[in-house]
Amino acid sequence: MTIEDVIARAHSLAEERFVAGSGPGGQNANKVATEVQLRVNVYKLRLSTFAFQRLREIAGSRLTDAGDILIVAREHRTQEANRGDARDKLDALLREAHRRPKKRAKTRLNRVGKTQRLKAKKVRGQVKANRGKPTRQDW
Repeated sequence: MTIEDVIARAHSLAEERFVAGSGPGGQNANKVATEVQLRVNVYKLRLSTFAFQRLREIAGSRLTDAGDILIVAREHRTQEANRGDARDKLDALLREAHRRPKKRAKTRLNRVGKTQRLKAKKVRGQVKANRGKPTRQDW
């Protein structure tokens, strides 16, 4: 199953709820329910094992105990704009879940770099050691 198939399936399974948005906005915010809550059950998406595990990692608190991804969009003043924004966020989340992260290459430190780093640590340690309260011998 390709990523486009998964996204199309997610859009067909998505449940949308419109609620009155919080925060400033005056009469428009108080009267009109423009905030969109988009809910999709990840178990029904038939994701590969890798994509499912990765989605669980990157979804974080947006993933409920029931296995639903809850995406909230409240940036715009209209329902349609917020609906599109929520679907775009869902698309981005699913695309990121299917992308394999690059393996981190270990950094290699050469001998000169290592000696310079250790020398700098010695100097810094000496500076810190000299900060103490003076003793009788220092007089």
